[in-house]
Amino acid sequence: MSSNTSVVAKPRIMIIYTGGTIGMIEDAKTGALVPFTFDHLIQNVPKIGRLGFELSHYEFNPPVDSSNMNPALWKTIAEVIAAHYDQVDGYVILHGTDTMAYTASALSFMLEGLAKPVILTGSQLPIGEIREDGTENVITALQIAAERIEQGLRAGQPMVQEVAISFGRHLWRGCRSTKESSTDFGAFRSFNYPSLADMDLHITYHQDFLRRAEQDKPLTLQTDMSETVGIISVYPGLTQAVLARQLETPGMQGFVLRTFGAGNAPTASWFTDTIADAVKSGKVLVNITQCPAGGVEQERYATGDALADAGVITGLDMTCEAALTKMMSLFGRGLDAARVAELMPQSLVGELSD
Repeated sequence: MSSNTSVVAKPRIMIIYTGGTIGMIEDAKTGALVPFTFDHLIQNVPKIGRLGFELSHYEFNPPVDSSNMNPALWKTIAEVIAAHYDQVDGYVILHGTDTMAYTASALSFMLEGLAKPVILTGSQLPIGEIREDGTENVITALQIAAERIEQGLRAGQPMVQEVAISFGRHLWRGCRSTKESSTDFGAFRSFNYPSLADMDLHITYHQDFLRRAEQDKPLTLQTDMSETVGIISVYPGLTQAVLARQLETPGMQGFVLRTFGAGNAPTASWFTDTIADAVKSGKVLVNITQCPAGGVEQERYATGDALADAGVITGLDMTCEAALTKMMSLFGRGLDAARVAELMPQSLVGELSD
């Protein structure tokens, strides 16, 4: 970490411990991994005390396996952040890796006007293990949350003013990230947006890629997330009966349609007609590529063009996680289908390329 943290004599950082592998320990009797308390976590990372930060914490009780993460828990995290916003300089959220990208994307839309760092991190191995990645990830996330801009008109402001994932050797924008490996210590990547920082001997920030917030704009919570949206994956062998059953699920307002390549899908009339009927019934369908890198170009091929003709909205280069949580957020705000369809291809928090 560079010396510019001296701008703030004693950074005030809140650690929000939700659970995940980083907070696990092996049960001596069963050999299974079970969660331990926040205090135990701090005891296993004594280097935290050497940072000289003023730390506070909030702990999920009981800790949550990230596979059980849901919109209600996202709301809890956002409300904790808002409740301490004036007393805290930055946040580190300890989270399981499986749904970390979903949580990072959701918080990006929930925390409107965010001007402070909200850094998510975790680990692939429990901190208690001999070979583990959690210690470095926690220390680095804390340093990033405390970092300040050294020079210029924004001197003294937080270096990071958005939701981000710090994992392994890189800092990624939260709503651009996806988990790419279940075993690699560098488990996350942003395929369509550069890293915000790289971590080697020093933490090197790429300031041109960091969002800059309006410092006088208050934080506003938008925590109502609609659960009337879902994901449909296109695959060879998909039948009309299966597609129709998903689209006709009672109460659903919209779907992320995961397509091939640059946004392609079957051109058979049963497929396009079923999709068109869903759009005509008032549902919002957003086209997202199944490829980890690149985006949707619906007019590039006739197959994608057919989706556009059916009323499917392009998701451009959004991740599936961002597209889903964005639609949850927009419908959660009470917007109608037409307005949601209008906003989906527009960048609200840096979730897609302008």
